[in-house]
Amino acid sequence: MKNIKHIDVAHSPDADDIFMYMAIKFGWVGSKNLSFTNTALDIQTLNEEALKSTYTATAISFALYPLISDDYALLRCAVSFGEGYGPKLIKKRGVNLKRNFKVALSGAHTTNALLFRAAYPEARIVYKNFLEIENAVLSGEVDAGVLIHESILGFSSELEVEREIWDVWCELAGENLPLPLGGMALRRSLPLTDAIECERVLTKAVAIATAHKPFLSHMLMERNLIRIDKEKLKIYLNLYANKDSISMNETQLKALNRLFEIGYDQGFYPQPIDAHDYLIPTEYNDARFS
Repeated sequence: MKNIKHIDVAHSPDADDIFMYMAIKFGWVGSKNLSFTNTALDIQTLNEEALKSTYTATAISFALYPLISDDYALLRCAVSFGEGYGPKLIKKRGVNLKRNFKVALSGAHTTNALLFRAAYPEARIVYKNFLEIENAVLSGEVDAGVLIHESILGFSSELEVEREIWDVWCELAGENLPLPLGGMALRRSLPLTDAIECERVLTKAVAIATAHKPFLSHMLMERNLIRIDKEKLKIYLNLYANKDSISMNETQLKALNRLFEIGYDQGFYPQPIDAHDYLIPTEYNDARFS
């Protein structure tokens, strides 16, 4: 009997991550060599677990990657980029923020945290689960907060946007590039042929999900796997789970490298890296089996 290798996949509970994985869960795509199970965790926990190499394949904030590059390869698939949109810095209406305002962020190693810290070096930061940030601002526990995931689509009328993280990104990047938010990483201890197969399956899952978006969205809503209504789900998936999520293109890789440069320049990383050097060499199979 053939030995099937198990791949544990960790992703966030937000709509785009669930959507991009579910083609595997529903059996629409699979592998002769690999089996898959999934775990849903908030992004701060995912990043913390990635630092401990807990999961074989894991969703991460792109800003984390240089800190785990020795242990994880960077996958091309299941990526989320902002194109004129992204996380939002919100506050109570009419409030003027001081230079050292207290702010809630969704995790120390998130992309929004990296960009926020570069733009607001004097702010006092606390970290919270992303689902708790809006209420923390409303209650006065913090002066402001950065909303991510589905929270950007609708929040209390008592709040207003102080600044779009997209605007911070454009100023720091210095050119018009998509905003790198999140992607997938794969543990380097996996044999290369298995790593290539894993990326193939995950890429195909995103492609199939994208091609059957209305049908899959209905299935997710029917099973109560999504926190938002049908209309917001459609908007959100169009933002973060679309044809550009299937496999990173050169423009996205350029944007990712610019993010890594900003992080290095700000002292967040010990050395600069080039994303191209950390991708799985899929050409290996062509050379080996030709």
